[in-house]
Amino acid sequence: MTGKYLYAQFTAEEGKGDTVAGLLRGYGDDVSAEPGNVRFDAHRLADDPDSFFVYEEYADEAAFQAHLATSHCAAFNEAFAPHVIGGGSTLTWLNPVS
Repeated sequence: MTGKYLYAQFTAEEGKGDTVAGLLRGYGDDVSAEPGNVRFDAHRLADDPDSFFVYEEYADEAAFQAHLATSHCAAFNEAFAPHVIGGGSTLTWLNPVS
């Protein structure tokens, strides 16, 4: 498989969960429209609505690099950083089992 798979985890600053969710909705629409994006699923944890989990899948490394180069990626990261603990997310890279 040539796909690029990852998930991101982050926690909103106190009182900023709804702000982060709103940013993610708009960003998800933009990312999902990218030609190399296969999947972008953003979730709030059921038992901690200030914590988030985002699964992303891209066709390949080139598609992921194209994603990073988009203006909406830069704009999202700039708007997102002040509202989450630590200023960003923790990324975990994945490989398919089969």
